[in-house]
Amino acid sequence: MAFVDLSEVLDADLSLPYKGKTYVVPPVDAETGLRFQRLAAVAAQAAKAAESGEAFNPDDIALDDDQEADLFERALGPVYDEMLADRVPWPVLKVAGMTAWLDAAFNRETAEAYWNAAGSPNQTAGNRTTRRAADRSTRRQGSASGTTRTRSTTTKATATRGRKS
Repeated sequence: MAFVDLSEVLDADLSLPYKGKTYVVPPVDAETGLRFQRLAAVAAQAAKAAESGEAFNPDDIALDDDQEADLFERALGPVYDEMLADRVPWPVLKVAGMTAWLDAAFNRETAEAYWNAAGSPNQTAGNRTTRRAADRSTRRQGSASGTTRTRSTTTKATATRGRKS
């Protein structure tokens, strides 16, 4: 038995549909793929440390805005510029970039689950460590006073503002 050309049996392109258009993300190069794998390993170690109560510095894994944009640009390749030219909203670019990163760093199933959950870590059916790391990175600080605003209060205030006196 001889080896077949891998390009004949491996579909490495990632197809991401949005509003009737499908963006076809080519696979990242080997160097970028290895970089993404290292980033995933560091994120998994940080999540494990947080889970076990070990000390770790979140700044060691947190990306600033420029690094995040660079990650998305590297993950999406030419599709990054195509999405910018199409003026897709930021949340779409962000979900697409993370999906492409997950595809390169983990696997297609994890990326697909993330995309299909619109980037919501609580709905993603992928890797447990990935979900936990994503959940920690998207948490927002609550009210410092310890109070919360209920939905009915918000709805009532909005309705009141909309009425004419």
